[in-house]
Amino acid sequence: MSEGHTPPLLEMQRITKQFGAFTAIRDIHLTLNRGETLTLLGENGAGKSTLMNVLCGLYRPTSGEIRMNGRQVKLTSPADAVRYGIGMVHQHFMLVEAFSVFQNIILGVTDDKAVVINEAKLRSEIMALSDRYGLDIEFDKKIKEISVGAQQRVEIIKTLWRGSEILILDEPTAVLTDEETVGLFGIIRRLTAEGKSVIFISHKMREVMEISDRIMVLRHGEVVSTVGRGEADETELAAMMVGHRLVEKKYPKVQSVADLPPVLSIQNASYHAFSKHNGLRGLSLTVGRGEIVGIAGVDGNGQSELARLVTGLIAPDSGEVVFRGKTVGLFSPCDFIARNISHVPEDRNKMGLIGAMSIRENLLLKSESSPEYAGLGGFYLRKKAISAHADQLREKYDVRCFSIDQPTGQLSGGNQQKVILARELERNPDLLIAVHPIRGLDIGAAQFIHDCIIAARDRGCGVLLISTDLNEILEVSDRIVVLFEGEATGVFSGENPPIEAIAVAMSGREKEMEGC
Repeated sequence: MSEGHTPPLLEMQRITKQFGAFTAIRDIHLTLNRGETLTLLGENGAGKSTLMNVLCGLYRPTSGEIRMNGRQVKLTSPADAVRYGIGMVHQHFMLVEAFSVFQNIILGVTDDKAVVINEAKLRSEIMALSDRYGLDIEFDKKIKEISVGAQQRVEIIKTLWRGSEILILDEPTAVLTDEETVGLFGIIRRLTAEGKSVIFISHKMREVMEISDRIMVLRHGEVVSTVGRGEADETELAAMMVGHRLVEKKYPKVQSVADLPPVLSIQNASYHAFSKHNGLRGLSLTVGRGEIVGIAGVDGNGQSELARLVTGLIAPDSGEVVFRGKTVGLFSPCDFIARNISHVPEDRNKMGLIGAMSIRENLLLKSESSPEYAGLGGFYLRKKAISAHADQLREKYDVRCFSIDQPTGQLSGGNQQKVILARELERNPDLLIAVHPIRGLDIGAAQFIHDCIIAARDRGCGVLLISTDLNEILEVSDRIVVLFEGEATGVFSGENPPIEAIAVAMSGREKEMEGC
């Protein structure tokens, strides 16, 4: 190295990572300069998370080396990465739900010079950091009691408090509102202005173009190109990412058949009506056969409670739920599954999959007692039929894996979602509850998921689509219902929807005006 030349903060040279015979990433070169934001862009399964897990010490590379400030380093554990100032906020948070926010932040911290940890001092330090970057958190609440957005803020502050010079953000805006995203970008800009560096992983092109200094595109585990922010537009980046030019789809909108009873009817249902953000208040809506009803609204306005209600996880305090003309009396997940209701849950890892089980086993869930796959009422399993079924669905739904015996916990987010969708749609449901179905997915995977939902609708399935992504709601919904503080504040046609009126309903201003 020539005298006076400042080396990059981070260099990853010729990084390859193999899992048995499967090569996840091959010969990757990555350079990160001090005070810049580098975005990793690629389809689900392109190798982004694998590369970052190598950098975080979770995986050891099969070959290649890592340099910090020009010197080679060995990252054999996450503790090594922390010592070198590398911190990562994972897409799926690493928090202990039974612990408080403060306990999660200081978890694992020791002071060899003190008999006990000085919690008052640590709390003061963390509060100062929280105020500095506008990370509003409630220290004494348990993780399970706070919103997903608040959990992410806990992860960010936990990483910053440990002195990270490199902050890796894996799909950080997937669970944020637009306002929270603006706030996050402000934090990123303040960090880079202070000389810290950020690796930003996202599939949202608008965000990539706004926050990146440089963009590195990966496809099938290899680097396709690295460009400056102004050197490629969104269309060109999308084409690099998927390997071909994407054609934007416009889905036709339909109306439910008026002379047929709705597949789902919710009549004046309330649940924890005293809670503005975690309840339902006198909610009424219907979903027709062969119709997609989109639920729009800012996160935390009763969407999760609605999803839990229509999948049997909770019972209403008052009101009725009617399915295919019959009032539901027993609210249990097993009963709703027996009623032929399928569910793509909001958290695919906690609610949709068993990560330690294989793709084949996860695809069998809900059908394990079917005579096609089991004999004598489930006493033994027909393994050949189960494997053939899994292979068929892997091909049909384009699940990218090295084997149907691969644990689903090792798959990318997009491929995990495809496994769930395959299992739920192959049951030919009368009603599909899809909650944030494309959250954290790349353009190609999102389009595939939407194609599958539209195809289910066209087969006569009623679909209740719950999403905080308004663009998704507008794109595929035949009818749109807006939720605000657990109430329906507007119902709109999906054909040429009035966006301004929907925005007013989402803010609750329409409700305020009605009360004037």
